[in-house]
Amino acid sequence: LSVMTEEEVKGVMAHELSHIKHRDTLIQTIAVGIASTISMIANMLQWALIFGIGGGDEEDGLGSIVGTLAIIILTPLIATLIQLAISRSREYLADEGAAKIMKNPMPLVNALEKLEKISQGHIKVDNTKSATASLFIINPFKGYGFIKLFSTHPSTKDRIRKLKQIKF
Repeated sequence: LSVMTEEEVKGVMAHELSHIKHRDTLIQTIAVGIASTISMIANMLQWALIFGIGGGDEEDGLGSIVGTLAIIILTPLIATLIQLAISRSREYLADEGAAKIMKNPMPLVNALEKLEKISQGHIKVDNTKSATASLFIINPFKGYGFIKLFSTHPSTKDRIRKLKQIKF
């Protein structure tokens, strides 16, 4: 708060209000619930395989085990990637909502630019846990390439680019 102007703080607050308006907490809760259910089913399938329950005929052989292992490993991963993609898309929607509330995207753009600079080391965030990353307006944990798929937020650069494209 000490580094932002009043307009920039209003832009951030408009972003958060847009999350409320779009029921993003509900949507994320449902996405987490579905991903958790899929992971739990895969976990149950894993234990069933370990104890030989539902393994099928002996004729199925190695192909059945490999297929089952692929399902056990891939389904929770895919469910998590979908959940995180939903989270990133909701951030874009909240940014757009904030720009509409403010009737100008620049206060949020300026706030995001400042917050990005802070996150790059000007102010250290020591006690932040990755489980709370989705609660931040920018992602405090950076990832590049393939790792970006596991991010709760789109890159600040992409968010700013999209905000600047909004016309009124």
